[in-house]
Amino acid sequence: MFEGLTGRLGEIFDRLRKRGALSEDDVNAALREVRVALLEADVALPVVKQFVAGVKERAVGQEVLRSVTPGQMVIKIVHDHLVEMLGSASEEVNLNAVPPVPILMVGLQGSGKTTTTAKIALRLRTRERKKVLMASLDVRRPAAQEQLKVLGERTEVATLPIIAGQGPVEIAKRAMLTGRLEGYDVVLLDTAGRLAIDDELMAEVAAVRDATHPVETLLVVDAMTGQDAVTVAAHFEQRVGVTGIVLTRVDGDARGGAALSMRQTTGKPIKFLGVGEKIDALEGFHPDRIAGRILGMGDVVGLVEKAAESIDREEAEKMAERMQQGAFTLDDMAAQLRQIRKMGGMSGLMGMLPGIGKIKNQLKEANIDERMLKRQEAIIGSMTKAERRDVRLLNGSRRRRIALGSGTTVQDVNRLLKQYQEMQAMMKKVKKLGQKGLMRQGLQALLPR
Repeated sequence: MFEGLTGRLGEIFDRLRKRGALSEDDVNAALREVRVALLEADVALPVVKQFVAGVKERAVGQEVLRSVTPGQMVIKIVHDHLVEMLGSASEEVNLNAVPPVPILMVGLQGSGKTTTTAKIALRLRTRERKKVLMASLDVRRPAAQEQLKVLGERTEVATLPIIAGQGPVEIAKRAMLTGRLEGYDVVLLDTAGRLAIDDELMAEVAAVRDATHPVETLLVVDAMTGQDAVTVAAHFEQRVGVTGIVLTRVDGDARGGAALSMRQTTGKPIKFLGVGEKIDALEGFHPDRIAGRILGMGDVVGLVEKAAESIDREEAEKMAERMQQGAFTLDDMAAQLRQIRKMGGMSGLMGMLPGIGKIKNQLKEANIDERMLKRQEAIIGSMTKAERRDVRLLNGSRRRRIALGSGTTVQDVNRLLKQYQEMQAMMKKVKKLGQKGLMRQGLQALLPR
């Protein structure tokens, strides 16, 4: 998300940094380019005008133009305005009410509403330790209720039993009664969607709202629809009332205009971002971190949080101990590959690293294929325990057998073994240097000479 905008802004701000002293004309020229970059990212025109005017008001002041690093000051002002535009502070789901807390999920058909309902339920169950009940009120779309039931089984979240013939309001009332009788903390109500906004849809959602009095009404919109998503949000807010927004498919939206326009246009906070198809691919929305990503500063805090969620601490400590001893097996390598995939793959991790936008062209040329991680795991999985412990056993015939068993080629097997041997050599250097030597000489000591 935001790849195009990050690249354009990076080029603009690099030129500002190199200029040293800045005149008012320099700042104005840069802001004209920022304006074009935002419009190309599909940000709504009124939002762009307001943003550029706000930045200009502060950026052409004497304290900026006469500062030691005026370019950096302008970038900081742009960052601060981006944070304001995105909502200043992150907002989680409001659970401050008498249980069971009703949460109404609304949106158009195809926006990912049912999957998002399950993702939020999983997040509440695992992070907040809440007892959650999901109920599908969609009696129009074929198998919609069964879909939520299957997702409930995958996420280990209870779903309301299906009773044929009941209408949305009846189902909602039964869900709330079940929630009260069975001690649930949260009831997620997944309403029906339509391909377009119509009076019947709005009336149905309003009837459910009036029957359940939800604490939160979360609108799910597809980020890839751009400014149409903002229009949909405005209609739902006007007719039903919305407390928060969930943007889905942001991993496929390179422009990001919907995210940048949504808060300013609707006045409603973005609470979550759907960042992939996996059931746990849901991120809280943090305006300061998103602004950092847009300006190429990365999201190190998000990266650390993702690592803390994904990495098995005990396993990591054992692996670190083995590495310090210079013992690094193919089993250890397979464990590392699994951790990278759990954290969102190479592209997901790189998007959170500071300055990654500057080398995006080199990364494209490197042709990093996420499927490579799975292939490498498959190659290691096709080896025997003895072969994983001692690669010297891997002669030509064994390598052919492994390639056949993993659906790869002998060249793929050879590449993996070369990569492993390089990593193993590095681990031996770590052991030889020791902790003090590594601290004294730094990572430079591990690089090949």
